[in-house]
Amino acid sequence: MNKHIITKSLAAAFIVLAAWGCKITEPTSRAERTGTPESYNGSQDTTNVTEVKWSEFFSDPNLRALIDTALANNQELNMMLQEINVSNNEIKARKGEYLPFVNIQAGAGMDKVGRYTRYGALEANNEIKPGEEFPEPYTDLMVGAYASWELDVWKKLRNAKKVAVFNYLSTVEGKNFMVTQLVAEIANSYFELMALDNQLSILNQNIGIQKDALEIVKLQKQAAKVSELAVKRFEAEVAKNQSLIYNIHQQITEAENRINFLVGRFPQPVARNSSSFEQMTPQLIKAGIPSQLLANRPDIRQAELELEAAKLDVKVAKANFYPSFRITAGLGYNAFNAEFLFNSPQSMLYSLAGDLMAPLINRNAIKANYASANSKQMQAVINYEQSILNGYIEVANQLSKINNLEKSYDLKSQQVSALTESISISNSLFRSARADYMEVLLTQRDALESRMELIETKMDQMRAMVNVYQALGGGWTRPE
Repeated sequence: MNKHIITKSLAAAFIVLAAWGCKITEPTSRAERTGTPESYNGSQDTTNVTEVKWSEFFSDPNLRALIDTALANNQELNMMLQEINVSNNEIKARKGEYLPFVNIQAGAGMDKVGRYTRYGALEANNEIKPGEEFPEPYTDLMVGAYASWELDVWKKLRNAKKVAVFNYLSTVEGKNFMVTQLVAEIANSYFELMALDNQLSILNQNIGIQKDALEIVKLQKQAAKVSELAVKRFEAEVAKNQSLIYNIHQQITEAENRINFLVGRFPQPVARNSSSFEQMTPQLIKAGIPSQLLANRPDIRQAELELEAAKLDVKVAKANFYPSFRITAGLGYNAFNAEFLFNSPQSMLYSLAGDLMAPLINRNAIKANYASANSKQMQAVINYEQSILNGYIEVANQLSKINNLEKSYDLKSQQVSALTESISISNSLFRSARADYMEVLLTQRDALESRMELIETKMDQMRAMVNVYQALGGGWTRPE
């Protein structure tokens, strides 16, 4: 009869606690994911340049060697790899939480009770034969195994483990995104270095031309055809361009050291062949369709995984409102004398218990955690939408830049060709006194600026090629 009453009471308590735990106000959710436009420029061609590995995308062997070294030695990337290990260990820790915990425990103690205490009086007032009374002082020896197991009825622990899995995968995608950035940054710095080498060469060539012009002006001055002013103007122009050489040298040093830092080594010269820079042509970029960004860009994949983890975090926080069930058990030996410690069954002890517990009053902390989990889920949704939007805009900008730079480079090439021819024309006219020295000076200056700008445009073209490759999600190594 008593067992029947106890069973009914426990069942009633469970129903009350479960019902109380389920009284949760569901927040408003907008889990709608942002769609992407159907195409970038009306094309439905799904061929995507990200299918090409970075080792095939970049043909320069020196650049490939730099990238390969950076992927092995870059400190920031190596720190991210350790972060992946931490996330992987978190999965193991979460998995262990919903398995039984078993501990081995051993202990020894000593206790001396007073004659006029409860236990001392009980022993004295009962006739206990000599040798059977408690020893004085009383020793207590124990050895055994104890287990506890929280029943994961509401999947709180299993969902927490899934959260750890998503966080781990998110960290992996974070590493992949870092790889795309690292590859792009090294390539951009490498092309900048080649451009600076070419600008330095052009500057030295121009200085040679200006020195020749300066000698002509000096001869003209001796012949009283020009004044000392013309000589000084040409000398000033030569000195100005000579000073620019040191500025370019400094930029080269900084570009080399930027690359050295990225590849994880101390300053040293960067191997390169800059003579072919002006003949380099950016690769034809196949952008595919925007929906491919969802699979190709690591930062979008990372945001998606963070969103999945945030959804499960809400479920974990919600499960805290529900009753928790725990089973505890113990098995071992307990005696007051080591001689009797392992006597069975006299010294054997065991226990088995179960408990049910749920929050009843003052649940503010649980409610606050639940509200925070929902807010973080909304943040993850917005971050995911923003990642898609940012990815699409980056690709659209770089594709437009490639197109505009191609047209700009063609026109600048025509400008350079015209101004290069005008140098010899102005020199001839100056020798025959049909043009003054300022026309020669300005022509040389314009020709130098145009050639320098042409090199910068070529560098921008190569960078745009790299940047669109990165924006599309290329550069990280996909599993075979």
